Amino acid sequence: MKVALLTDGIYPYVMGGMQKHSYFLAKYFALNNVKVDLYHYIPESNVNLPNPFTEEELKNINLIRIDYPESRKFPGHYLYERYLYSKEILSVFNTNPKPDFIYAKGFSAWALLSYKRKLNLTIPIGVNFHGYEMFQRWPDFKTGIKLQILKLPVLNTMKKADYLFSYGGKISDIIKSKGYQRKIIEIPTGISSSWLRNVNDITTNEVKKFVFVGRAERRKGIKEINEVLNALNATNMEFHFVGPIEENMKLNRKNVYYHGPIYNEEEIKEILDKMDVLVCPSYSEGMPNVIMEGMSRGLAIIATDVGAVNLMVDQSNGRLISGDIILHLRKALKSFVDMDTNELLIKKKNSTEKARNYFTWEKVIVKTIKEMKI
Repeated sequence: MKVALLTDGIYPYVMGGMQKHSYFLAKYFALNNVKVDLYHYIPESNVNLPNPFTEEELKNINLIRIDYPESRKFPGHYLYERYLYSKEILSVFNTNPKPDFIYAKGFSAWALLSYKRKLNLTIPIGVNFHGYEMFQRWPDFKTGIKLQILKLPVLNTMKKADYLFSYGGKISDIIKSKGYQRKIIEIPTGISSSWLRNVNDITTNEVKKFVFVGRAERRKGIKEINEVLNALNATNMEFHFVGPIEENMKLNRKNVYYHGPIYNEEEIKEILDKMDVLVCPSYSEGMPNVIMEGMSRGLAIIATDVGAVNLMVDQSNGRLISGDIILHLRKALKSFVDMDTNELLIKKKNSTEKARNYFTWEKVIVKTIKEMKI
């Protein structure tokens, strides 16, 4: 079987949940003897980074670098650039031997889908938009307007695609609400088994330690975390931020710590291993890698019930919140601060076991390959 994997970049050349998912998808396709034409781009600043794939994996991966076009800045320039990028992919795709299946991330198959009939292309095309954030809750009007622009091209892509990949949960509900239930291929994201921590090594701290990992993007809920920390004023807890947080968003409190952006996996694992609870109060998500990583390292989870988060988090390993994020995040944080250490330890261990039993890439890729042989 041969797959054309169309992406807007792969980890570590491009940072982000979609890019990390694309990297692991290519990696585990290759490890399962699926041939992969991997279309991706590398920012000029990262061209000297080492190839992330092993020699064994590269026997099944054909790396195809696509230049990313940049246009002048104007309202909607992001979409225009994505369309130009998809045209670059189409141009190169037409010169290569054809695959058995096309797996496209985001808008990477935009041009290909537009010209599919003209090219008499009968190869099935599956599209993965991950979180469908434009159809989820908006944190504010400004963010909502930006997302609103994406709705029409997303709906157009959904209409033309043969299949729509979904993580499940509320992501599948969104796709069904648009009338495309029969197109759904439901597969969760995964975590590399190298992330899984031995449950016997998991402990708790007397002073409970909470951590947020991610970008300072509005929908991620950092503003809400700050409001809760200011209101809670608890001294028997610590809160840690990992990621590029702007100075004007940092709190000047003795129990709040900022580690900055960390790209080395072992360093991230080292920090997570010292924590008790991962906090992810996003307004919209797909199936966040950061939650999977926190679970695999033995952290309990506080997260909003969005996207496919409810497939990963429940009462056994954390707490889901909905509605008023500030109100319910405050209650959730306080409940964990006051929680008995034995009860917390059980939740932390349950997180790792859940990741081990259901969400390793070794299991996820088997289901992916099976579903793509329709």
